[in-house]
This record gives sequence, structure tokens and C-alpha cells, in this order.
Amino acid sequence: MATMLEVSGLYHRYGGGENAHLAVNDLTFTVETGQLACIVGPSGCGKSTMLRCISGLIKPSGGEVSLHGDRVDGVPKDLAVVFQDYSRSLFPWLTVRQNVEFPLRWHGIGKDERRERAQEALEWVNLPNVANKYPWQLSGGMQQRVSIARALARRPALLLMDEPFASVDAQTRFELEDLLRKVQSAHGSTILLVTHDIDESVYLGDRVLVLSKSPATIVADLTVDLPAERDQITTRESAEFVSLRAEVARLLQSGAKTPAEVGGS
Repeated sequence: MATMLEVSGLYHRYGGGENAHLAVNDLTFTVETGQLACIVGPSGCGKSTMLRCISGLIKPSGGEVSLHGDRVDGVPKDLAVVFQDYSRSLFPWLTVRQNVEFPLRWHGIGKDERRERAQEALEWVNLPNVANKYPWQLSGGMQQRVSIARALARRPALLLMDEPFASVDAQTRFELEDLLRKVQSAHGSTILLVTHDIDESVYLGDRVLVLSKSPATIVADLTVDLPAERDQITTRESAEFVSLRAEVARLLQSGAKTPAEVGGS
């Protein structure tokens, strides 16, 4: 399997001197083409900083990020990001179709192809009949589906997701998780999803990378040995799910302490 994303020795520091804050430290990992990899870590550990460095939205203090062999220097054209706050990522004065088409206009894609891609992406997220509505006319879960459709319409080599379901209710979250698994499986998408929810990381991922507290380092890289076809009830009740969930929880708890703190306890 080919490597889609390679992160090597990544670190990022905010500020300088005595006020400097090291957010992520020496992150090294890869994501293979077609994988759905989840990164889980405690709140404030530097997950979002890491994702912004990977996406090229901020320049890391050190280390290297490569997307299908090309070093990331700025935002790659074949990368898309879905953020947690869907209410701010959609333009309320544009229709759903116009929102989905918006990034495509900047890549020189013609009107007919933009409309075709937008409609196709809306069908992928089970919203084929809302193209002419405005975001404020939709529920929160539907708005986040539009955000996902906008990202998919670009047909990115890599889709980055920053806690994309954290702002919706539990039932909608389950529906969006299942939708993401379905779309990823159908189209062989490569996805890196960041979350602080242990259950979500195990349910969604082919792999789970566990981070320490800030500055974030990788505590473990776990293979999720669950069937490709998953169900919110039976999968979560399975012995394999419960065991892996417990392992991630233990790793998060032990990884929450620095080596110095562990030695001194």
C-alpha cells in the first residue's frame, strides 16, 4: 500500500523566549492511501496545531510533512479540511450548491463541472434535494454534511477532519460517523481525523494514533481489528471494541504524564 501522508519530526512552538509554548513535539507517522486514521488525545494537547501544520495553514517550527511524496509548503491543491465549527465555515448568503462549488471556482473548474461535482457530493452525503436552500435553513447535522460535501467535491487526495462531529447531538453524531465510513469505503478516500472522543476514534478508524498531553507526542499507533461493516450498537458491544477502547483509555491516562512526572510519582 502506498504512503499518502508522511510526517517526520514535526514540532511547533508559539512565541519565543520565556513565553514560548511548545505545542507539538517530534511527531512522526505515516498514513497509507485509502486509510481512515484517527488521532485521539486529551483536550489542549496540540491536535489542532498538528492538523494546521499538516494542512499547510501554518508553517511548523521544524520537521517535514509530505503529501504523496511532495513536501508540503503552503496548502496543497489536492487537500481539503473539515473543521468542527460548521456554522462559521459555510457562507450564509450562498445557497448550499454555491457553498459546495465555492472552492472549485478557485481551481479554474468550469461552471458545468462545478455543478455536476456539487450535486454528486451532495448525493454522497444524502442531501440530494437541498441544493437551492441556504445553510441557515438546515439543521446543524445537515450543515456539517454540506461542509463534508464541499470537501469531497474537491476530490482531495487527503481529507483532514478536526473534531468534525463535536458540535452536534449524539444521535446526529452517530449518523455522521456512519456516513463518513460509508463514503470513505465507497470512494477509497484517505482521511486523517482528529478527535478527543475515544469511542469515536475506535469506531471510525482503521488505525488509532494516541497522543500525550501537550506538547503532543505519539504514545501508540494501534491497528483497529474490527470488521469494515460497522454498526453503532453491535460494534460498540463487541468484545474487540470494548477491549480496544479500554486500551486507548489506558494509554491516554498513562500518556497524560511526562516521563519526569512518572519518575517522580
